Order: sequence, then C-alpha cells, then structure tokens
Amino acid sequence: MTTGMATREVAVTAADRAFWQRVLGGGYTPLPRWSRNPADSPAVCRTAIPAGTAKALLLRSERQGLSPDTLLLTAYVRVLAAVTGDSSVVTGYLPGKGARKDRQEAPENGPLPLWAALPGGSWAELATEVAQWADGVRRHSPRVLDELRTETGRTEPLFDTVLVDGRAAGPEDLTAGTVLAAGLSRTGDRLDLVLSHRPGALDGEQAGRFAGYLLAALRELAERPEADHQEWSPVPEREIAQQLAEFAGPRRELPDRRVHELFEDQVRLRPDDIAAVHGTESWSYRELNERANRVAHALRHGGLRDEDVVAVVTERNLPWLVAVLAVFKAGGVYLPVEPHFPADRITGMLVRADCRRVLTERDASPGLAEALAGLPGVRADHLAELLAGDHPVTDPGVPVAAGQSAYIYFTSGSTGAPKGAVCEHAGFLNHLLAKIDDLEITEGRVVAQTAPQCFDISLWQLVAALAVGGRTLIIGQPDILDTARFIETLATGGVEVLQAVPSYLEVVLTELERSPRALPRLRHVSATGEALKKELVERWFATFPDVALVNAYGLTETSDDTNHEVMRRVPEQASVPLGRPVANVRIHIVDERLRPVPLGSPGEILFSGVCVGRGYVNDEERTRAAFMPDPLLPGERMYRSGDFGRWLPDGRLEFLGRRDAQVKIRGFRIEIGEVENQLLRVDGVRDSAVVVTGEGESRQLVAFHSGEELSDERLLKALGAALPGYMIPSRFRRLDVLPLTANGKIDRKALTRLAGQEESADGGVELRTGTERRLAELWSQVLKVPAGRIGRDSHFFDSGGTSLSMLRLAIALDRVVTPVELQQHPVLADCAALLDRRAAEAPNPGRQPVDSHV
Repeated sequence: MTTGMATREVAVTAADRAFWQRVLGGGYTPLPRWSRNPADSPAVCRTAIPAGTAKALLLRSERQGLSPDTLLLTAYVRVLAAVTGDSSVVTGYLPGKGARKDRQEAPENGPLPLWAALPGGSWAELATEVAQWADGVRRHSPRVLDELRTETGRTEPLFDTVLVDGRAAGPEDLTAGTVLAAGLSRTGDRLDLVLSHRPGALDGEQAGRFAGYLLAALRELAERPEADHQEWSPVPEREIAQQLAEFAGPRRELPDRRVHELFEDQVRLRPDDIAAVHGTESWSYRELNERANRVAHALRHGGLRDEDVVAVVTERNLPWLVAVLAVFKAGGVYLPVEPHFPADRITGMLVRADCRRVLTERDASPGLAEALAGLPGVRADHLAELLAGDHPVTDPGVPVAAGQSAYIYFTSGSTGAPKGAVCEHAGFLNHLLAKIDDLEITEGRVVAQTAPQCFDISLWQLVAALAVGGRTLIIGQPDILDTARFIETLATGGVEVLQAVPSYLEVVLTELERSPRALPRLRHVSATGEALKKELVERWFATFPDVALVNAYGLTETSDDTNHEVMRRVPEQASVPLGRPVANVRIHIVDERLRPVPLGSPGEILFSGVCVGRGYVNDEERTRAAFMPDPLLPGERMYRSGDFGRWLPDGRLEFLGRRDAQVKIRGFRIEIGEVENQLLRVDGVRDSAVVVTGEGESRQLVAFHSGEELSDERLLKALGAALPGYMIPSRFRRLDVLPLTANGKIDRKALTRLAGQEESADGGVELRTGTERRLAELWSQVLKVPAGRIGRDSHFFDSGGTSLSMLRLAIALDRVVTPVELQQHPVLADCAALLDRRAAEAPNPGRQPVDSHV
C-alpha cells in the first residue's frame, strides 16, 4: 500500500517522524472474521440513527466543539477495541475535505493509520482524546511513512478497517487489505450510519451487528457522556441469548447410574467376554469384577467412608484397573499417583488431599515408601494381599450419588504447590458418554489405554470400553517407547479407538510412512493435550483416509474434554478448530470483566454446566478465584479456564492461547510459577525465571537464576526431589542479575531471546568424522535446533531431546540402532562410534556408513 502522496513538497520534521514511529509502533489490528458468505464483492449496510439519538448526538457535537464525524470516530475505536479484545487499536482514517491543516497535502489521497490507546475515563474524555489523535494524523506529514515502513520491514497493510470523515463510506473506500469502512451520511438533522464491507470477511449479518454496536456506542456518547466507557459492553441482550441458545452442547438427560454401575451391568450381560488385556494377561468381565469387588469390600471393611480419598500407586497394569474400579465401588475418591514420582511430590499430594488410604503393589514405588515413613497416619494396602483375603466377590452396592466426588487429579500450580482438581461422578459420566458417542465405542470395540496415570485422559481410556461391553488394551510403556512395537501392538490387539498427543502421533505417522503397516480395525483416533496442526491432519488422512481424527479439548477441572472436532477429511480453515461443546456443556467467551464478547471476538473461555468440577481440594483461595456462580445461567457454576478462544460462525470453538504463565509441553500442563518457586527453594538461588523455547514437540523449559554458582547436577537433583520429570528444565543458566522491565518486573521476553541465542551458539568440540557430521544433521532436524549448536560432545537430552524425538532419530537412522541403545549413548560422539561399529559388523559387506545412506 502506498500512503498519501504529496501534491507539493512538504518538509518532514523530526516531530512528523516521531509521530508516525509511534503510530507504527501500535501494530496492526485485524477485525475478527465472521462470514458464512464466500462472496468477495463489496456490500453496503446502511442504518438510520434513530431521530432521538441523532438529535442528542448533534447537541453533544455542539457542546463539546467536535464534529459528528469525530464522535463517530470515538465510537468506532471503542467498538474496535471491544471486538478485538485490545485496548490499543489501529484503524485507517480518511480526513474529510478541508480537514487537513495548512501544512498538509490534499485531503483525498487515501486513508492513513490512526493509533488509539484507549484511556480510562468518561465518554466525553475519550472523545477529546480521539479528537487529538485525529488532529495528529491531519497535522503530521505522512511522507515519512514509506521510509519508516522500509526501515521496520513492514510490507503488510497498516490497517484492516477504515473510518471515513465527512461522508458515507462506499465500496471504493475498501482499499487493498481492508475489509470494513464506515462513515456518516448527513441530510439536515438525519444521520445514517453507512458501512461498506467485504462479505467474504464480514457477511451482512455480522456487518449489521457491527452497525448495532456503533449505534449503541453513539447512544452512550450522546446520552451518557459522563459515564465510564470501560463499563460499557456492546453486546445486547438478544445476542447474549443467541449465544446461550446456539453455542451450547446438546441437552441430554444423564442416566441415574455411575460409571462403575454401567460396568456391572455389562458383567451381567457378558461375564465371560474379555474385558481387559495387558501384555499376555487377560481378564474376563467376571474375573475383573470379582477382583474389584474383593478390594472394594476390603476398603469398606477397613473403615473407608463415602468420599474418603484413596491413592492408587501402581504401574499401568491390570491391578491398576482393579484398584480404580474398587475405589469407585466403595464410594471413595480416586487419587492417581505415579510410582516414579519423588517422595516430596507424593507427600504433598497425600497431605493436600487429606488422603489416609493407599492401594499399591509391593515394592512398586521407592518414593511412596519414603513418603509413608513421614506420614504415620496413612495406611498402605497391597493389592495382592487384599485379593488373597476372605472378602466377598459380590457387588458391594454402596450408594454413590451423582454429586459425590469421583476423583482428584493434581495439576501444576503457579504458587509452588500443585492443585488437586476434584471432579464429581455426574461430570465423569457425562464426559464418558460423550467419548462413547463421538468415538463410536460400542460392544466389542477395543480401546487402547496409553496415557500416564497422572494425565486425566488415562481414566476414560481405562474404563470407557467397559461401560458398553468393549475391551481395554493397556499398552505398556516399553511398547510406547518403541514405535514399531507400538504399531504392531495396535495391529495384533485389534485396537479400534486410540488417543495420543499430536507430537507422538507425528512419530507414529513417520514410522508408518517409512514402514507401512495395515491397521484394518482402527476407526477413531483422538488427538489431545497439544495444538493439532493442519499439516499433521493432512498427513493423517493421506495415510488413513477412512479413519476419523478427533481434535479433543478440555481441562482437568472440567471433567476432561468438553469439545470434540470429529474430522473425516482435512478442514478448510487454516487452523484446526476445537470443535463444538459436547452434551450438557456450555461455554462463554468473555472479556476481562467476565462479560460476553461479541460473536467471533476473542475472549477468555469459561465453562458452565455438569462438566464443572467441585474445585481444588483443601484450597479455598484458588477455588474461589477459578470456580464461581454463573451470572448468565442462575443456579449453575462456571470455571475460568485462562484459555483464550473465539466462536466460529458454525458454532465451533477456535483456540487462541493462554492468558497466564501456564504452558503445555508434550501434553503436560505446567505452571511456570511452580517450577520457579521450587528453584527458589534451592540454597544459593536468589532469583529465578523460567521461559519456554522451541515449538511443538521440541518445546522445552530453560531456567535462569541469580545467586551463587551452582552446578546443573545440583539443580537437577534438587528439582528432581520435588517435581516430576516433565516439569524439570532442560537447561540452566546463571546470570549476575536477571533483566528487568521498566516497571521492575523480570523481563521474560529478554530471557527468551537470550535462551534462543544460546541455542544458536557453537555446539562445542568440532565434529571429526562423516558419521558425526551426518548424525549432527539428523539431530538438528529431529530436535529442530540450529546445526551450529551441536558438537561432538553434545548430549541428546540436554539439547532438548525427549523420548519422542529419540524415537524420531531411531526412525531416521533406519533402526540401525534401537531407541534403548540411543538412550544408552546420548553423547553425539559416542552414538556416532556405535553407528560405525554397527556398520562394520553388518553381514552385508556392501553396506555403507551412516553418513552415506541415512
């Protein structure tokens, strides 16, 4: 775009340059797209301003000494801020004829960018501010704009919308790159609001809404000029009602049954059918039920009361499934604890949850043994002993209400202590039925159980099939860590329903592209825990055109997934939507004051309905901050997610990111604050900050700290005693002082840049052999880090490697070495030497070294 060209030479002053530098610093404000109409020919929307409002507006114009067009500009930037969710906006502005000051060139040369940072205060004060911004555009020569754009590398349009001063907006005002133009048409005392728009970006319905927002803002400005404009919302009651009616999950009556009772129903129907398989061991519905009943009776006989918390500390195996069912049957609350967790982490979870009973296997967890040594009030029972006891095998029949707590999952907490999210049986059942429906889990279907116990998705994977007469296949971690074995397990186990984080799904696809293997029974694959990229969806359907791919979204606090996007082909959108809400789930998109935002606008995602959990166990403060009454639906509770999103015209939800310091790495939700707080507890650390580098599966935590010189080994040991492995930073960096922003806060952007510079730095000792050089290239591709960062002494996992990227490397090496061998040789030089030895030992004398054939 070429900005207004001069018709005569005008000197450019330092003030002009400074003014336009500030305007360009305001960035770019895109108007949210909302259209069901693919047409691109401009359309016009004309709306008469009611006579009373027009009269009041003209009176306000006279009293404040501002033109009606300036008042429209005031309403326009306020509405633009509301629909974009940003208090600093940029729009195109075309001053009317005769509006520019004497030092300026002709007025009709084209719109110029106008930057507006909306201050607090009244509508009248905002109008005064807007008049000054517009005056600045008129007074300062725009001839420097092209030069500044070249200096800053700004090649894209400067604005997405245009406000025309002094006349109605026509299709000719939609300059290249703009989608909306607005202006006033005045005939005597009659005022019309005229919008020109591109229907492909904003259809007639949405343009009409935008006009309605502008009319409402003009009415406020004319009739309530002293009111605080920040207290105003453009969304009328009729639109709120539309959002509540059209953008909710379908209504479904839940059966008056608990999940374990649905399983018991299936036991009566098919007692001898196989219910669950792990490795070479399989149990029928009757065998599984009788074992779970024995343990449930033992728990009740041992004094377990309704809603007492029971921790289950086992590996992912059939006894784990027995323990989970037993806890539900006994009326207890299931608390999963992974056996490899450090003792401090286990202690914190048991204490926070007020847990007095633990179900475990003998020698299953050194961390648990250490934790129990300091918790004399906690009783641990070994499953094998309970199963060997003289307890009934009949169903306990303990009454369990829909509103009773079902389970507690601990997630990362920003204050340093993990949060235990409590969910109830009704929410648990509602989620399970949504999974059963949308993944078409029916009698005889095989569902793969792959997720770790601390991941809430592990629960539906474990029990969904059992509620409808299907089969659960628990796939062990060794099989998951070897993709070839994993795929073989899916095939031989007849898996029909699978769930995986996208990063692992990408590894599986890579393996299948290299070594095709039919999975004839696979029907549905659900991706969750990370953003699902369109490129991966395209690869999926190229490999499995007949297997549905489901993008699932939800939070632990909302009884797991609340949205399903069931895809049978590649979506047309650039990003993969989160899908529509499942049954009995309502979602509100709100602003910072918890008011519904305009349709299609970005805002925080709030959940309402049966999915909302009870809160955080024994943590009233954090519960009050996140769980609250729903002001839009009396009698319901809602949960503030901290996620940002927006509605799409077809009722699907689009994810836009987080509002806080929470991140997801390889599907695990991590609060940066918890890692920083643990780092501060290390003796010698004065201050700390943790940032995220990399993208996708290569994302990693990098920790910065000030204070004493401390070895990485000491820091790793200290954090490893309190945090699970997925929360421990990949790299540590000591600084004399952490950088601060102008307001005295830690400058995380500066630290993120510094971490990136580190990644680009020299990798260390120079590479010596062809195998080392080729292996370094593969590391660079797999880890998505600059090749210059990798040297012969580089460590795979210290360079950002994970179990998934290790699998990728094994595939890239044509499985010359196994993933286990790669784990045993993480230093590049050692791994290259192993590859050379393997090439020399190969029976085929013509086999070439790695650097020639990989």
